[in-house]
Amino acid sequence: MLSALVLHQIQRFMHFVCSLMHSLLQVSYTSWFLDAFNYAIATNMDVLNLSIGGPDYLDLPFVEKIWEITANNIIMVSAIGNDGPLYGTLNNPADQSDVIGVGGIDYSDHIASFSSRGMSTWELPHGYGRVKPDIVAYGRDIMGSKISAGCKSLSGTSVASPVVAGVVCLLVSVIPEPDRKNILNPASMKQALVEGAAKLSGPNMYEQGAGRVDLLKSYEILKSYKPRASIFPSVLDYTVCPYTWPFCRQPLYAGAMPVIFNATILNGMGVVGYVDSPPTWHPSDEEGNLLSIHFTYSEIIWPWTGYLALHMQIKEEGAQFSGKIEGNVTLRVSSPPAHGEKDPRISICVLQLKLNVVPTPPRSKRILWDQFHNIKYPPGYIPRDSLDVRNDILDWHGDHLHTNFHIMFNMLRDAGYYVETLGSPLTCFDARQYGTLLLVDLEDEYFTEEIEKLRDDVVNTGLGLAVFSEWYNVDTMVKMRFFDDNTRSWWTPVTGGANVPALNDLLAPFGIAFGDKILNGDFSLLGEQNRYASGTDIVRFPRGGYVHSFPFLDSSESGATQNVLQASGSTKADSPILGLTVMGEGRIAVYGDSNCLDSSHMVTNCFALLRKLLDFTNEDVRDPELFSDSNKQDSPLYEPDNQLPSRRTDVNFSAFSAIVGKELICRTDTRFEIWGTKGYNLQVRGRNRRLPGYPAIDLGRGLNSTSDASNIRHPRLTVRSNKDDFLGNRYLGLFYGDEPDAPMLVGGHWLIPFVVAVTGILLLSFWRIRQKRRRRRKGTSSGRLANI
Repeated sequence: MLSALVLHQIQRFMHFVCSLMHSLLQVSYTSWFLDAFNYAIATNMDVLNLSIGGPDYLDLPFVEKIWEITANNIIMVSAIGNDGPLYGTLNNPADQSDVIGVGGIDYSDHIASFSSRGMSTWELPHGYGRVKPDIVAYGRDIMGSKISAGCKSLSGTSVASPVVAGVVCLLVSVIPEPDRKNILNPASMKQALVEGAAKLSGPNMYEQGAGRVDLLKSYEILKSYKPRASIFPSVLDYTVCPYTWPFCRQPLYAGAMPVIFNATILNGMGVVGYVDSPPTWHPSDEEGNLLSIHFTYSEIIWPWTGYLALHMQIKEEGAQFSGKIEGNVTLRVSSPPAHGEKDPRISICVLQLKLNVVPTPPRSKRILWDQFHNIKYPPGYIPRDSLDVRNDILDWHGDHLHTNFHIMFNMLRDAGYYVETLGSPLTCFDARQYGTLLLVDLEDEYFTEEIEKLRDDVVNTGLGLAVFSEWYNVDTMVKMRFFDDNTRSWWTPVTGGANVPALNDLLAPFGIAFGDKILNGDFSLLGEQNRYASGTDIVRFPRGGYVHSFPFLDSSESGATQNVLQASGSTKADSPILGLTVMGEGRIAVYGDSNCLDSSHMVTNCFALLRKLLDFTNEDVRDPELFSDSNKQDSPLYEPDNQLPSRRTDVNFSAFSAIVGKELICRTDTRFEIWGTKGYNLQVRGRNRRLPGYPAIDLGRGLNSTSDASNIRHPRLTVRSNKDDFLGNRYLGLFYGDEPDAPMLVGGHWLIPFVVAVTGILLLSFWRIRQKRRRRRKGTSSGRLANI
């Protein structure tokens, strides 16, 4: 009955297009859609549905044409994608704020397993994604007509999206035809849909958006609609779980990185709008003054929509506060007068806020997640982490705590840890506040200052460091290139699963490095079976540390076609994959594979191992199996420099990097007091302090920087050695021979100044004595000359 009504209203009131365009080879071209969109504009269509999408939100010709479509007052509805149940898998254009993005549910009001989940990933790593999808509709086992005759059952968000487009067509009929173009637009229609939607009890907001589309409630809203602006969502109650996940899982506390929420401004007053003045926080009681909010927002709202990001911190005086903070954020939006009006249109938007606050947790329970050094697709071809996965060649899910690492985040919260996100360089956090810095599957380079500071943070400040690497092999990357029919160009990976050469630079002061093997296999550790999926090996590790090796297949020779190698009966060899050591006051754990933490293509998880590693890096709690005598390194692992993985020389990495050729600066996701600076503690302490496993370094001069043909900086610490290779390696071996927890690392800061001062006093005394002797000799000689 609903389908008949929809078709009737479509024929009576408007043109309606449902686009599904692809070639026989399932290849779609941007130019095809641009032609279709131009036709929609030229024929003055009212509603346009797209049951297509893709991960490339930087396809500017396509995105800008979508803006042109909506700016011409065409309401666009689009399927959110069928990449669920994975998070961070929104498809474009449904992830755009000016488009109504639709997810799918079944007849039991459960989110369909195939429906893509938010958050949007445009804003990463310097911000936080928006709530998407906007709404959900029935998309599983929907009856539709066959091309020939009869009906068939269809499933997918490509089915849910036309359902919503039909609802939109029905809602348009509520407005008298002469008034439609003055009242109806992409923003006002989205306001009616999200404000009228029925919120589902189980899913969170990044699964269901505002909830299930409700035709009658949206009808009631539009029936008396007056052009206005609003904020979506209009209520942020972080005390309500699971809807406000992940924010309801972790309360705010003083001293933390800002908690960021990115809301959408919907401006039903006009295609162009302006935020007249900065947003204002109005606490409902005195405790609300403990909350400090900084805002970033769209000063110009176009087309129809903008963003409002809240950066929330608890002030230091709230370090012991426990309770709830409530209040409102208000925003004044104006638009030029409509046709026939004299005065601008003005609207006050209100966002209701309710937060949980707890006393600042101890350092040993605080973990900092490095988001800044993650690079995802787009803009570049960042390859998948597991080479066994053939149907998902791009790493595009965000690599964020709340996207493909959301299960790990929940586990850490259940274990009592507080996890914060850093989207700025490593100079932008105070290491004294955190037990462990967690580096997982990172693809970017590092500023020299970051390497210096991290070394000091670990050795002198006691920061724990946990690193999960990934595969990196240049030959394999070359084999993974493909020809893109849309851009008519060859695409080649800009790095491996992780940027191992950059990680090796970061870990060089500790005498640790990863290799370029691609290892696969199963092994048992901590009483659990684990899968090592396209991980790498450890090729440098200092003496006295604990290293675990297991027999794996090395598929680096076959590269992307590793299954051929496995089928050919290759033999397994022991490879070191896990290392634990102490460096000064800090502790380090490194592991060569991140797939066991990433829900995207996880075979088995290694959450038990992660908890044990964090017990060690945070509080020096040592599991007997991980720290057994049989795994202690009596001699160091050492691979010569020329055997370490090298950077590609045929890739302009600066086009994808936030570091190469860029300025070191702390972004808006760091503590308010250091926004726009270079960060904490850039004058590194501990000059000329000798580390086990590495020669003495002068941190006052900084790290030496060299560059190759690719113009990529990769700092190397200067190693003094003889010309003879054997003597040089023996020299390095002497330093690798030091115990990791040798007391020389933790000597007081007074020792070196004291020695320098005593030496200076002695030299000054000798100089004065010598000067006195010279004056006496000179006087004696002058006397003799006078007597002559």
